[in-house]
This record gives sequence, C-alpha cells and structure tokens, in this order.
Amino acid sequence: MHDADEHQPPIDRLGTTLRYLFAALPLLLYVVMVVLMSGRVPMPYGSLGWVLADMGLGAAGLVLMRWRRRWPWRIALALALMTAVSTTAGGPGCVTYISLVTHRRWRQIVPVAVVTCLSMVVSSLLVGTSFATSAIGAAATGVVVIAVATVLGLYVRGRRDLAASERAAEAAAQRQRVEQAQLAERLQIAQEMHDVLAHRISLLAMLAGGLAYRKDLTPEQTREAALAIQENAHQSLNELRAVLGTLRRDGGPTGGRAGGTNGGPEGPQPTLDHLDTLFEEVRAAGQRVEVDDTIDCRERLPTQTGRHAYRIVQEALTNARKHAPGSRVTAELGGRPGEGLRIRVSNPAPPGPSAGPGSRLGLVGLAERTRMAGGTISHTVRHGRFILDARLPWEA
Repeated sequence: MHDADEHQPPIDRLGTTLRYLFAALPLLLYVVMVVLMSGRVPMPYGSLGWVLADMGLGAAGLVLMRWRRRWPWRIALALALMTAVSTTAGGPGCVTYISLVTHRRWRQIVPVAVVTCLSMVVSSLLVGTSFATSAIGAAATGVVVIAVATVLGLYVRGRRDLAASERAAEAAAQRQRVEQAQLAERLQIAQEMHDVLAHRISLLAMLAGGLAYRKDLTPEQTREAALAIQENAHQSLNELRAVLGTLRRDGGPTGGRAGGTNGGPEGPQPTLDHLDTLFEEVRAAGQRVEVDDTIDCRERLPTQTGRHAYRIVQEALTNARKHAPGSRVTAELGGRPGEGLRIRVSNPAPPGPSAGPGSRLGLVGLAERTRMAGGTISHTVRHGRFILDARLPWEA
C-alpha cells in the first residue's frame, strides 16, 4: 500500500504484547472500576449505557490497531475522533499516533495531532462543568500528551534507523569479507594454474625444440620424444582440469561440482615427497639437474609447507628452462624442525636482460607464494649464476 513504510521493521511477539497492554490500560481500569462499584455508574458518566458505549469504542480501537501499519494516518485519525466521546479509546489512539510519528510524514502527523487536541477538548466539555476551565485544561493536557508522544515516536524511529544502518554496515562488511576471501582464493588458484602450466609447457617446448633442431635422432629416439610430448600434454590437461575443478567449486559457472569434469574427488596435491618424481621428469625431458638434499626428519614437515616447497622448486626449474635453456641447474634442499626449510636453486645467468612474455612474473608469483607461507625469498646474480634462495617456517 502507499501508506506502508519500508522502514518499519517487524515487531516481535513481546513488543506487540506490550503495545496492546498499554493501549488496553484505560479499558482495563474502567472494567475494574465498574466491578468494584458493583455495577454503579462511575463518575463523571450519567448512565451505565454511556459507560458501556465508551468501553465498546475502546475495544473497537484495540481492533483497529491491527491495521495501523497498513493505513497509519487513517487509523490514527479515526481513533483521534473516537477519543472525543470515548476515554478508553485514548490508549489505542496514543499507540497509533506514536506509530504514525515513526513514519515522519508531517503532512499527516500535524492534522492528526490537531484533531487529537480538539477531541480532548470536546471530551472535557462533555463531562466538565466550566467551559473555560475544561477547555483550557484539556487543551494544555492535549498539547503535553501530543508532545510526549511525538518525541517518543521520533525516538523509536531513530532507534530503528540506527539499527537498520548497523545491519546494513554489517551486511556490507560481511559482503566485503566474502569478496576478499573469494578474491584471495582465486588469486591462489591463478598462482596454482601458472605453476602447473608454466612447468608443463616449458617441458613441451624443450622436447619439441629437440625434435625440431636435432637431425641425428634415430626413429626410436624420435618416437620416445614424441611419446614424452604426448605424456606431458596429457598431464597438462589433467592438472589444468583439476585446477579448473577447484575454481568451479568456489562458485564458478558450473555451480560447485565436486571435482574434475566427471565430478570426482580432487586428486592429491604434490608435496616434498613428489620432488624426486619432478626431478626425474625434467631430466627425461633433457634438463640437467643436480640435487643436494640434506633435509632431516622430512616426515615431520607440514603438508602445506611441503606443497609450497614443491611449487617453489618447480617454478625455479621452469625459470631456468625459460631463461637458461640447456644449462646445468643445481637444487639444494636442507633444514630440520625448528630451523626452517631452506631451498636454493641456481643456474647460469643469461647475458643481457630477460626477454619474452611473462618475464619475471614467475618470481613475482614465487614471492607471493612464499609470503603466504610465512617465509622469505630472495634472488641475486653472483659469479655469473642466478641464485634463488627461499626459507619456509618449520615448527619444532
């Protein structure tokens, strides 16, 4: 309806009960008076019929209160007119007027307030003895009652607006937290995708390059290289499918499927235990790698730390293949619980500035991954070799 206010929140059962008890208070007092006086007419009424009519209007006012939010000014005006001939209608009229004030529509509030004051004057004249005394007293009382009810209505509206703004601020903060969490998760997925694809594609490029430039390969060697390219391409698709499956579960267009394209569970993520397989894989593709592994108590290394370590080594090998193809790479791993995990990967530094798409983006991704793991990373060129040093925390 036009009169309904979107700022009027629902009232709980306790609030509704208290409002009706307050509105029914004049009617309850008159019922008690009639009972205590054994059916005699209480002053200033002249007959029992008048008393019953007053109570009937009060009860009707309680019924009309039910629609005070749907037609606020109409119900308030009707009850204001009823107070001219019914004292018990004053309770519902007061509650309805306060409800009208919470809408803060002064073109409706002011006329209802004036009618309420005039109705109180008329009511006093009907039962009073002196015109001047009754009119002045009733007018003064009406002004005070209207002023108090208006202030109370504005206070209730202010509390509602404050609560609404707090709810809106909390909802906005919650949305921001959700968006930040989603963005962080997507950034992590993007980093994972970069690590996986950069590693696989660099291996494919190395194998394809060997086929393109080497003329001395036997048919068997050519077949082995082609099979290696096929296997790496297949692995690339599988790993990309797993990463995209994670993206779908985080709210992608497919609506949260539980795994890859077939909806199966996500495969195990690589950890430090998979480094030997990684080294064998890159060596089979033609990259020369020397490994010095002095890690103690590696079974106590947290899985998440092992996963970060695997990705750091994988990206370092990818960078070496990209910027120093055919060179010898040295990977040194060490550490123990309480001292942290140390990773150093070095290779001959290429002459001149690095070129090609994605230059230095791998180092940016490594720095971000290491920071997320709570570690540190640095890189430098020393004695003609590019050296990458990373340290990850390892609690005792």
